[in-house]
Amino acid sequence: MLRLTDIKLPLDHPEEALAAAIRARLHVGSAAIRGYAVLRRGYDARKRGAIQLIYTLDVDVADEAKVLARFADDPHVRPTPNTDYAFVAHAPGVFPRDIPGAEGKSQESAIHGRTLQTDPPRPVVIGMGPCGLFAGLLLAQMGLRPIILERGKAVRERTKDTWDLWRKRNLHPESNVQFGEGGAGTFSDGKLYSQISDPKHYGRKVLTEFVKAGAPEEIIYVSKPHIGTFRLVTMVENMRHTIEALGGEIRFEHRVDDLLVDTDADGVRHVRGVTLANGEQIRTDHVVLALGHSARDTVAMLHRRGVYLEAKPFSIGFRVEHPQSMIDRDRFGSQAGHPLLGAADYKLVHHCRNGRSVYSFCMCPGGTVVAATSETGRVVTNGMSQYSRNERNANAAIVVGIEPSDFAPYDNSGSPLAGIALQRALESRAFELGGGTYDAPGQLVGDFLAGNASTVLGEIMPSYKPGVHLTDLSSALPDYAVAAIREAMPAFDRKIKGFARPDAIFTGVETRTSSPVRIRRNDDDLQSLNTRGLFPAGEGAGYAGGILSAGVDGIRVAEAVALSITRQDVHAY
Repeated sequence: MLRLTDIKLPLDHPEEALAAAIRARLHVGSAAIRGYAVLRRGYDARKRGAIQLIYTLDVDVADEAKVLARFADDPHVRPTPNTDYAFVAHAPGVFPRDIPGAEGKSQESAIHGRTLQTDPPRPVVIGMGPCGLFAGLLLAQMGLRPIILERGKAVRERTKDTWDLWRKRNLHPESNVQFGEGGAGTFSDGKLYSQISDPKHYGRKVLTEFVKAGAPEEIIYVSKPHIGTFRLVTMVENMRHTIEALGGEIRFEHRVDDLLVDTDADGVRHVRGVTLANGEQIRTDHVVLALGHSARDTVAMLHRRGVYLEAKPFSIGFRVEHPQSMIDRDRFGSQAGHPLLGAADYKLVHHCRNGRSVYSFCMCPGGTVVAATSETGRVVTNGMSQYSRNERNANAAIVVGIEPSDFAPYDNSGSPLAGIALQRALESRAFELGGGTYDAPGQLVGDFLAGNASTVLGEIMPSYKPGVHLTDLSSALPDYAVAAIREAMPAFDRKIKGFARPDAIFTGVETRTSSPVRIRRNDDDLQSLNTRGLFPAGEGAGYAGGILSAGVDGIRVAEAVALSITRQDVHAY
């Protein structure tokens, strides 16, 4: 098979044009093309009204070696890489036929690595967001029977609790947008693309497992795949059932309150298990920390236990809403509304005179702004959309990058947890500005730029539930962040006409763009720098940002756990 990239065709091209483009690119006749498959379909919207589709194709061609020789210097004609996933190890009695998706493959293609000689100890995964979900799935597929501990509830019960905040202002601190089966990604746009380096094609494994769980097959080939909340709920349930069918165990409403650590004669720290909030202890030598970015109490416990942590940069800002139709027209021109294009997105960045950078983050086309707090007396925003992306407004976070040096006014102790203190201070202030009822503070963009409090809405109705309280947001963020956003908005308006329109609305605050803490790990075996058997993973540990990258990191860590168990197994003989 050959992989052809950068095949460009008009948006409304006929079906036969794709085969014709392949023949033209390879300079061959129809008889030489045995078949082809679309690997990726994106679009180039730089010329509004003349949008082109861009394809990556896998082509079965006669006399492949000869064709490759003719195109040896063409980077857009290459052999198709092998993207099949190969397991690094498996437990006794686990064979390829036992693993979903391995049917019909040779043992070498489905499972690569050694068979464990004994029934290994069960690894524990803390957290069931995208990272924990994929770590647990891979461990289960290798026959390692993981125990997954999730402090929140199963996804459908969690959904009810989340709506209780949105509709009735009743916060459930252990069951909300942040905590529960599926993690924060469940209540999001469900974006499934990332800019991470992925030489082993783990991202394709993530997408393939999602399709098996009920995602639309198009996520495999569209350039910016997304799922949406409603579909994610069913998919997460299906993946849970797969893990359980393979011997994994999932315990909801089981919060980890302590880590059991021993120090050996050489002074090396080792994980020996976890203590749950109910007092139960689970003994294990392998713990995956897939906490998510909001498990602040668990991070504090790790700090007390001496696990190596460090403060890391993140971003703070507001959510902004515009009519989705305005974004569509600006991005697509006369072709706005085309079914292959869907709702338009955007990505903006501005470098300010004060040295700060302001950028759009987690843009949700045709979506809503949602209440995302997990702590009493605080307000946090996030963005969400369904698969259809057909709500009236577009929303995105407009955020300012901050560094650990910015945390000192909120905690000058030098603690790696100082960023959490900053987040909590801003979220508490947002609660006050919103009226103390879990309404979010809001301000029209025109008033924000002019320094005036807002008292009445314009044409754009905010989507945040339970409600928006109009106010002055200038005290919701540090002065440098407010100044940076005020400078950036007119610059963004020059890129997207109407972006700084006076009746666009800001809703505050966006503070959980990523974890303010990194739980450092070794590059080779992915274990904690100072605690053997502890595997920091995903967004909460500072190693992912979004569903796809978190899922990929979950796979990487599951492999590292399996290899660690394999080595212990070998040493036992």
